[in-house]
Amino acid sequence: MDMRHQDIRDSVRQLCEGFPGEYWREKDRDRAYPTEFVQELTQSGFLACLIPEEYGGSGLGVSEGAAILEEIQAAGCNGGACHAQMYTMGTVLRHGSEDQKRMLLPGIASGELRLQAFGVTEPTSGTDTSRIRTTAVRNGDDYVVNGQKVWTSRIEHSDFMLLLARTAARDEGERPHDGMSVFLIDIRELKGKGLEIKPIRAMINHATTEVFFDDMRIPADTLVGEEGKGFRYILDGMNAERILIGSETIGDARWFIDKASAYACERTVFDRPIGQNQGIQFPIARAYAQMSAAKLMVERAADLFDAGEPCGEEANMCKMLGSEAAWAAAESCMQTHGGFAFAEEYDVERKFREARLYQIAPVSTNLILSYIAEHVLGMPRSF
Repeated sequence: MDMRHQDIRDSVRQLCEGFPGEYWREKDRDRAYPTEFVQELTQSGFLACLIPEEYGGSGLGVSEGAAILEEIQAAGCNGGACHAQMYTMGTVLRHGSEDQKRMLLPGIASGELRLQAFGVTEPTSGTDTSRIRTTAVRNGDDYVVNGQKVWTSRIEHSDFMLLLARTAARDEGERPHDGMSVFLIDIRELKGKGLEIKPIRAMINHATTEVFFDDMRIPADTLVGEEGKGFRYILDGMNAERILIGSETIGDARWFIDKASAYACERTVFDRPIGQNQGIQFPIARAYAQMSAAKLMVERAADLFDAGEPCGEEANMCKMLGSEAAWAAAESCMQTHGGFAFAEEYDVERKFREARLYQIAPVSTNLILSYIAEHVLGMPRSF
């Protein structure tokens, strides 16, 4: 398979060799954050790849970021612990003030600061972001924030968070998504001052939480860009997010396919390798074909994004196709290993759980299909 950015991939793979399955099994068992792994990625400069050189980063594109995350997943590691630091900063880069960039980006590039949390989803709104209820009301030189977020991952391991809140009611704008604003808030200064964080123990070790805001006061200069245009700002980050998540699913699919292929050749039952049976080899081969096609879409979406071209269609499709390819590969790997797939030491069950997430979040498959139907094919809005 043709691989772009081979030098970057080789370096990432070498780093990942220091974090074998035993490391991830222990973190998963204890629901612990992989601090050592994230520190290594930071010190190696990989998490600063999208930050411009003038702010201490590498100044690379989403294409290179996608290669990094793909290799992390393909090595059996979990980029979910740190991938948000790549795509959340896009909102700040494109719409933040120069003061905000100078305050934040050099610290992220050096590893001194972390921007891992993105507060968007709420319990009552689900995928209908226009109906979020968290509000930020201007009060003198501050905004006062009240509300709740859910599935806000890594906030306990982050110094800053991007927060989406309503600064105007939904019915006051021309469109439902008007009236939302983005804020760059310093979590360190707000804990115990109207900010409460409650961890959620989930099926996978994703360091996710519920977040509550109770008359939390934040300075007015934490507003990113213009008031009321926040949803448009986060769309930039969402396209990058979908491309980067898509690349992770390709890495997952590669891991499952490699694992299944190797086991199918090694495992002997009825005096022959089980991979000699078409019932074993065909699902693995089909998963490889799906993965290869999805990878091309990831690369297409990344190229468009880096060229500054519209890429909503491709970004959505690459995430959907990649998640489906990863799940097909996961299923074939489970079936190939049989009962041994359920044993922790093979790592299949852990990766199986992790791979399932991406058909649901971020952005569900059904929401992607509705986007394609409405915005690409011109059919009536279905909801």
